Amino acid sequence: MKTRVWKFGDDVDTDQIIPAEYLTTGDAKELATHAFAKSRPEFARKVKEGDVVVAGENFGCGSSREHAPRALLGAGVSCVVAKSFARIFFRNAINIGLPLVEADLCESVDEGDEVEMNFEAGVVRNLTKGEECKFKPLPEFMQRLLEWGGLVPYIKSGGGEKDKERK
Repeated sequence: MKTRVWKFGDDVDTDQIIPAEYLTTGDAKELATHAFAKSRPEFARKVKEGDVVVAGENFGCGSSREHAPRALLGAGVSCVVAKSFARIFFRNAINIGLPLVEADLCESVDEGDEVEMNFEAGVVRNLTKGEECKFKPLPEFMQRLLEWGGLVPYIKSGGGEKDKERK
């Protein structure tokens, strides 16, 4: 899948992703209209379905609100690539079906670059610059959660029982 990059730095906290005053709803589309409202006000208006957020270290630090990854998902962000993630943000994102990749792309991409993600092969290709970066794919179980759109749809599908049958 080919996508466009939105570039951020280190320590992007959940208050930057979705400011506290907009936490009056859990609706992903409504939250998306306020994504990065204070730090990147143009983001909500200009982000396109499938775009990728690329950041440095400690993405999603701060409070443990599930609203932050939900706002990104509602905005159409197809993936967040960061050098590292805050643990609770990582788990919240996977649980709601937002793919995350741990890779250090910040030095090699620019805002607006076109990239292609291959989750199974563990490769991000920067089509603008003709470069590629390898990453460790998510564990199989987490990939299944993402395929189902998150933890709740996975459980409702009987996925947990199907996993037991595989063993």
